[in-house]
Amino acid sequence: MDHLTRTGSLPVQLLDEPYDRALVQLLHRYRLNVEFVAAGAAIPGSYWGDPEAGLVRDRLYVRHDTPLHSALHEAGHFICMDKARRDVLERDAGGDYDEENAVCYLQILLADQLPGFGRERMCQDMDAWGYTFRLGSAQAWFQQDAADARLWLQRRNLIDAQGALTCLLMKVNSEW
Repeated sequence: MDHLTRTGSLPVQLLDEPYDRALVQLLHRYRLNVEFVAAGAAIPGSYWGDPEAGLVRDRLYVRHDTPLHSALHEAGHFICMDKARRDVLERDAGGDYDEENAVCYLQILLADQLPGFGRERMCQDMDAWGYTFRLGSAQAWFQQDAADARLWLQRRNLIDAQGALTCLLMKVNSEW
């Protein structure tokens, strides 16, 4: 099922079948538990409000009308923060500009782990939803302008030297 963006333009992929089960399996690798909230119910820990995904400690809260990009973005925050932040996480992931870029990069990589979705569709959905990048699109940023985000993830062992996911969580926040 697709959902129109906030501006009523291009549709974005929602978290319905088959992505709901695939998301649970993917995020289990990172010890992030996906909790489905009933249709129409408030989503706990949602920074932007319903239907956006919410984070509370090791739980990602979603509904079947949550945009898939939102679920992967919030999962990226969980993966990119250290244990101390994860232990008190409720709604606001915090982080800085560099971490936010790393989260965007990571959500694109995570999209490749969901059969039938992938990075191209993730970039389209990010653009449709209103993510903004210097080069005008998520795909252009990812391909041409994201070396800093890639390096941030590599230094924390969240991706390897080839850019592949390591399925590790960041352990300790220190000066990089």
